[in-house]
Amino acid sequence: MRYNSTLLMLSSFLVSFNASAQYPKPFKSNQVDQYFGTSVADPYRWMENENNDTLKQWIMEENAVTDRFLEGIPYRAQIRKRLEEMFNYPKYSAPSKQGAFYLFSKNAGLQNQSVLYRQKGLGGQPERLLDPNTLSTDGTVALAGVSFTNSGKYMGYTISRSGSDWQEGHVMEVATGRKLDEHMKDLKFTSLQWKGESGFYYSRYPKPDESRKLTNQNEYQRVYFHKLGTRQENDELIYEDPTHPKRFFDAALTEDERFLLIQSSEGTSGSEILYRDLKDPAQDKFKILLPGFAHEYSVVDNDGSRILVKTNVDAPNFKVVSVDPGNPGKENWVTIIPEQEEVLLAVSTAGGFMFTQYLKDAYSLVKQYDYKGREVRNILLPGIGSVSGFSGKKDEKEVFYTYTSFNYPPTIFKYDVMSGKSAEFRRPEVKFNPADYEVKQVFVTSKDGAKVPMFLTYKKGLKLDGNNTAMLYGYGGFNIPITPSFSVSNVFFLEQGGIYVSVNLRGGNEYGEEWHKQGMLLNKQNVFNDMIAAAEWLVANKYSSPSRLAVRGGSNGGLLVGAVMTQRPDLFAVAIPQVGVMDMLRYHRFTIGWAWATEYGNAEKSEADFRNLYAYSPLHTLKPGTCYPATLVTTADHDDRVVPAHSFKFAAALQEAQACNKPALIRIETKAGHGAGKPTSKILDEAADIWSFIMFNTGMTYRVN
Repeated sequence: MRYNSTLLMLSSFLVSFNASAQYPKPFKSNQVDQYFGTSVADPYRWMENENNDTLKQWIMEENAVTDRFLEGIPYRAQIRKRLEEMFNYPKYSAPSKQGAFYLFSKNAGLQNQSVLYRQKGLGGQPERLLDPNTLSTDGTVALAGVSFTNSGKYMGYTISRSGSDWQEGHVMEVATGRKLDEHMKDLKFTSLQWKGESGFYYSRYPKPDESRKLTNQNEYQRVYFHKLGTRQENDELIYEDPTHPKRFFDAALTEDERFLLIQSSEGTSGSEILYRDLKDPAQDKFKILLPGFAHEYSVVDNDGSRILVKTNVDAPNFKVVSVDPGNPGKENWVTIIPEQEEVLLAVSTAGGFMFTQYLKDAYSLVKQYDYKGREVRNILLPGIGSVSGFSGKKDEKEVFYTYTSFNYPPTIFKYDVMSGKSAEFRRPEVKFNPADYEVKQVFVTSKDGAKVPMFLTYKKGLKLDGNNTAMLYGYGGFNIPITPSFSVSNVFFLEQGGIYVSVNLRGGNEYGEEWHKQGMLLNKQNVFNDMIAAAEWLVANKYSSPSRLAVRGGSNGGLLVGAVMTQRPDLFAVAIPQVGVMDMLRYHRFTIGWAWATEYGNAEKSEADFRNLYAYSPLHTLKPGTCYPATLVTTADHDDRVVPAHSFKFAAALQEAQACNKPALIRIETKAGHGAGKPTSKILDEAADIWSFIMFNTGMTYRVN
């Protein structure tokens, strides 16, 4: 009866809402493009211009409609309050040893940004080193990255404003907290790699056109060396390749600072490694160590004159090889850690050892090896979950790692590299009882017979009657695995009686490069089929039903949501596409979108790519007269990764196509970007709006806990 009464209230509210909420009627141009003999209309092309006054007015009107709907949800304020209560506990990062100090970040609970602390010894008194909350009045300036000299004397750090990928670089003396005069601009997709205490290597782009800074393509990235005490305009150009403007370049040094390496890439798959031996004064130019761009390479460290590399050459699940720079051909490689049944996700170093993180059915396994490839031990983890850390200098005898799972808050452990003993170092104080919840992994059969793993998390005692609201989350692309992790926001949904479902779609690397390839380029439809199969499994097994199913994803996951909701609008009650890639014919024209062609293909260069992209592009597969799920599109005005025009055009077209009284809304955040660095206040506001929207449109009532 409770469920039925909520649906009656929802139905009445929607009739009232649609009677009063007139969606903006944006201008439609006659823009038509030709792709290999096919005419494709693009009436909202003007929305790609970030400085268009008409667009600014449309954004304001759309947000007003969305706010009106959300304000009408009777328990929205209660959800916001409950989320704030749940978020309000101290959150720590694992400490790292830098010279005489240990450094770590801490958020006291509801601070917009975490604060960086230093302390002498693990039992020392923590002292604030850098507080990003003091850099803006609204918490929208975030610490993007930090790096330290080997001695720990200096810290280089980058900041981001309003969530943009553009960054500024600064330098601080760790012992005194004194900020130096260094101010680096026009940084993007770079680390700061210190050489001694003299300065650092970094990458930057030419100064952008400020009027189109958030949308224009990024080209001609170069590597520079900045000497402390000098101005940026005097930095030494270390490497450039003007014949290939659409390549990324990132510099790195081995720990002993002997080898200077540049990792080059033309997209999100494939790399090339260049090197200079800084101990050899005769080598003043970079040489190719590992040619690109057919395979993946990442340098682990050097072992004397040889370089250790993680690669998938002749090893789809990856291996570690030793390469002689003087004879770098693969016929001269020495295999240090052979390919195994599980995919090798990452290799870190500490205490003179390598730590390998493998994935088995999407959860972590960790092994310890010496530099000659001798296995020291398997490291026992608390359970089926995800791990990060195991990183430190060669002389360190203890390192830290963080373990988490869906029902296991991120907990920091201290690990003795010689004995292999782990000890709990810091457990979060979140008010959550794991014993109240169940985590279950199942495998669903996709359309072509592939077995796709997914994790279900829910309160114990769940009734399988089809009346539970389930929220499916997925990503499915760019070789990125989705592994078990803890989320206070998701725990809120669980305590309300919801089921959180994480699907390990093809396109990620949960099972290595073959799993990735099965979900990219002309195989991309497999990803959507996997998600649809997961939803159908939940219905068939009475975990939920189409009237109670929600689907959510961001970025490439936003594309996923857009594709499945347009292909199977009957299967979902709610769709939440966040910062999604929705126009698959033009994505490559903005910022670094061109780099995704290795994953998606390019509609302008290949007819096969065009036919494939046009068949699933969310913007182009909307059909007027269709009843689509209740949809809340989310984006942000400073998203220069997936420009908001994708979401603008999709939302406008969806509102025009929607044939029933289910809402088709867009939530456009201000002073925010693709997601990184978002202040806690904005995180809570967005979470409250999304959960309110999901719960209300699936007939859930708010439960006081």
